[in-house]
Amino acid sequence: MVSKLIDVVDLIAGYAFKSRDFGTYPDKVIKITQINPPLVDLKNATGINLQKYNRSKLEKYIAKKGDFVLAMTGATIGKIGRIEEGEAYINQRVLMFKPKSNVDSNFIYYVLQSYEFSQYVLNHIDSESAQPNISANTIGNFEFDLPDIILQKKIGTLLRNFDEKAELNRRINDNLLQQLDALYHEIFDNCQMKLSCPAGSYFDISIGKTPPRKEQWWFTSNASDIRWVSISDMGNCGTYISNSSEYLTQDAVDKFNVVVVPDNTVILSFKLTVGRLAITDGDLTTNEAIAHFKTDNKAINPYLYFYLRNYKYETLGSTSSIATAVNSKIIKNMPFLLPHDAELYKFNELALPFMEKIKLLEHENKHLEQLRDSLLPKLMSGEIDVDSIKL
Repeated sequence: MVSKLIDVVDLIAGYAFKSRDFGTYPDKVIKITQINPPLVDLKNATGINLQKYNRSKLEKYIAKKGDFVLAMTGATIGKIGRIEEGEAYINQRVLMFKPKSNVDSNFIYYVLQSYEFSQYVLNHIDSESAQPNISANTIGNFEFDLPDIILQKKIGTLLRNFDEKAELNRRINDNLLQQLDALYHEIFDNCQMKLSCPAGSYFDISIGKTPPRKEQWWFTSNASDIRWVSISDMGNCGTYISNSSEYLTQDAVDKFNVVVVPDNTVILSFKLTVGRLAITDGDLTTNEAIAHFKTDNKAINPYLYFYLRNYKYETLGSTSSIATAVNSKIIKNMPFLLPHDAELYKFNELALPFMEKIKLLEHENKHLEQLRDSLLPKLMSGEIDVDSIKL
């Protein structure tokens, strides 16, 4: 049976809270930046002072466990996150999905994660405004095949198992990173560094580039083209980055001299969102908000990653706004402390097996995601029997 989203979920667009009311308050608000698929980051959500608001009128804007939210505007438009625990109000340009009682919420969530839905969003974006937007009505008109409730539950449960395995891998990696952080501090906090120098004198630091946005033919969604990483992509990756939401044609890279970043290079965001960090997993390109710390001495990279992970970026800004104060010149001149070979060797000997484990689990998660996404249409069409799939 073909259904529209509006038939199976209640759609609620977020409330326009005043920016002056945000702060360190117990009540939380989900902004677009909190949507980090597959989840919503409530831990780092902004607090809101509700003294000037009527709480009873805001009740319908509360997202709770089991609800989903979508970014309706900006670079991450169409991204979906699920509320796993807690609750928060939704801000403007965030769309909330509350599944109705006659459908399986897990199944609907994976419909929203499907390639067909993402393409529908991309094809219905209003690009005439200052930044891309999509309306709640347009989202609600998305059509899809809705099987009977028994099959919905089977498919939803199966695909949720893939996500739970991936979430377990992420928790393992978080623990490994915490151990590596502790090791970094144990070895380097009290050792005497060999020298302090501008980062640009030790590393070949390059900056990414964006072809003209009005010339859309330079950008593609074809994974066979050249990966083009944004700050948003860095927010959605783990320690290593291998995926991007957009790609560039080879002609774009050649015409605009876009720097190709080699495999196993540490990259750092320094505009708008300062301090996002990743290690490249394969060659790729980036936009101009990301710096690449290239070096022939790959043995320095694990140390560099944790050095930058622990760096106090607020010390780089000369104004009250770190997001606008930092530029590529400042990044190239930021101090870099080079350790002695003995300490570096000791750190790498202990850290590299952990880093390889992290990379392996991130590869497994990528495979799980691809398998999950490829299964959904085949399970819905009956091409594959859901009972025949074993994890």
